[in-house]
Amino acid sequence: MCGIAGLWSLDPASAPRSHEIEKMVAALHHRGPDGRGQRIDGPIGLGHARLSIIDLTLGAQPMPNEDRSIWVVFNGEIFNYLELRQTLKQQGHRFDTESDTEVLVHLYEQHGDDFVDHLNGQFAIALWDGRRQRLVLARDRVGMRPLFYTWVRGRLAFASEVKALFTLPEVPRRFDPHAIASTFSYWSVLAPGSVFEGISSLPPGHLMSVDAAGTVQLRRYWDWNFDARSDASAASDDSLAEELRALLIDAVRLQLRADVPVGAYLSGGLDSSIITTIIRNHTSNPLRSFSLTFDDPEFDESAHQRALVEHLHTQHSSVRVGRPDIAAAFARTVWHAEAPVVRTAPAPMMLLADSVRDAGYKVVLTGEGADEAFGGYDLFKEASIRRFVARSPGSRWRSHLLGRLYPYLANSPTAGPAFARQFFATGLDEVDAPWFAHMTRLATTRRMFQFFRDDWRARLLEWDPHAALAATLPAGFSRWQPLERDQYVEAHTLMSGYLLSSQGDRMAMAASVEARYPFLDHRVIEFACRLPPRLKLRGLHEKRLLKQSMAAELPGSITRRSKQPYRAPDSACFFADGRPLPWVAELLSAARLDAAGMFDPLAVGRLVEKCRAGRAIGFGDNIAFVGVLSTMLLHEQFVRPTAGPVAPN
Repeated sequence: MCGIAGLWSLDPASAPRSHEIEKMVAALHHRGPDGRGQRIDGPIGLGHARLSIIDLTLGAQPMPNEDRSIWVVFNGEIFNYLELRQTLKQQGHRFDTESDTEVLVHLYEQHGDDFVDHLNGQFAIALWDGRRQRLVLARDRVGMRPLFYTWVRGRLAFASEVKALFTLPEVPRRFDPHAIASTFSYWSVLAPGSVFEGISSLPPGHLMSVDAAGTVQLRRYWDWNFDARSDASAASDDSLAEELRALLIDAVRLQLRADVPVGAYLSGGLDSSIITTIIRNHTSNPLRSFSLTFDDPEFDESAHQRALVEHLHTQHSSVRVGRPDIAAAFARTVWHAEAPVVRTAPAPMMLLADSVRDAGYKVVLTGEGADEAFGGYDLFKEASIRRFVARSPGSRWRSHLLGRLYPYLANSPTAGPAFARQFFATGLDEVDAPWFAHMTRLATTRRMFQFFRDDWRARLLEWDPHAALAATLPAGFSRWQPLERDQYVEAHTLMSGYLLSSQGDRMAMAASVEARYPFLDHRVIEFACRLPPRLKLRGLHEKRLLKQSMAAELPGSITRRSKQPYRAPDSACFFADGRPLPWVAELLSAARLDAAGMFDPLAVGRLVEKCRAGRAIGFGDNIAFVGVLSTMLLHEQFVRPTAGPVAPN
């Protein structure tokens, strides 16, 4: 795991300079505190901040091929590098290191741009082909590792994080209103955008090349695809469960490869329990686990964690988080996320990563991705019920099924039957729309718009969330089953843009820790895409085949337990003794809001008062408060006129 940066210029007069690359790499020090390197070669400058995990001695980057005509910097891991290395050796390639990085240059020599098809990993890659004077940028299939780029004054600048791009004085620092609208609709910016004007994100599963003439080509090399579903329909459930079990064991085995100790997150839920159980029962790796616990009982899962720790006899430690801890960590959270967030949940994840690093670990396995691949989210259940209700909208019996959703919420939107019927009736005439499952999330999150000034609100409303989403969908999308359509949208919005970014990669790398995701091994996803929907969600029973595949090795309390998503307390964290914390009061004061020029001070003032009085109990108010606060922090840290991005104290 590392940070990469670089500059490409067609004009020799603006060729990259060493001090520019050095500043970009320095901004990524948290991603790679173990070493720095750079390579300037005419029109290209490549930089690297290293977190050493494989081949600790010889794995420095940038790394060349034998004749030094091809150079690469990359962030992430190639898990099947040993198998690729053996094949490449048989094809005549010579290796000077034991690193996974060196596989990339030889694989490119052998296969050209198709080298990415052979990779099992999580990566952002920048590769320079000196013979052809050609730059290649590539990103892993689901977006586990970030890669941003911008064109400015005829130069292409790229980096793992936006703060590295902002070290270049010519890169403007402005919010993109349409990207802000996307964030406060889908919780993330739809690819290929970022929240900053003029800065793009290379979409997951894409490769971009720039040749000597400045011609840019962008192509998708992989995507979630449910068209092969019939392949699995004829197989028995038992054989499919065994196939899945074998796949998961192999995915975990590959992702344990490292020359440093590897730990695992243990939440107490099904997904992390599967990962830790596989480590214990099917590998020789020591099982070291880490978890979060909360002072607030509503969010705490420590009892379930203890049960699994006792079952697996793991060496375990936990971090207990209270509201003051979240508030104290929030500015740092936003600094690393580089985007507004609508929940505080990323902050405890960063504190958990801190504890991993303090324990001497650089790598952890986590259960992210199982819900998207195997139909685990309440959103999928909610959409299924809403589609059922839509067939007979007047049926009170069907509407009563909504009351079985969200049993873990202290203030569930289903608690009041009349409100639930009204709220969840949104869009019942659009059951075939791509965004149907996400309409309630859109409605709740877009309430944020009312807190913007009139001029900003007008620009936000120019952006059509439905049209923007539709433009990202593949040609075969309408042929898929409703659950499959819901899965695709969730994987390309919340998962890639928020869970793997603001709550995943960024929070782990804030502590110089690499998170790995066995459920997002592309072989596991491709297998899941072939499954008939009944093996994912049936009625209100989620992840059916996944549970079946590991039932013999898990405690019954884990497989019987309903999904409880990871959450943390929100607006309440930022108030004490009936008052907003001093820094919160200052940041959300009328003067600071006016200076930033985005939010309506009167509307925000009413929201702050509502939260102060403890009346912000619903999702909408909490999302709005955290959204306003994080956007203001982001503005202070990156946008307001300064000599550069301002890191939190």
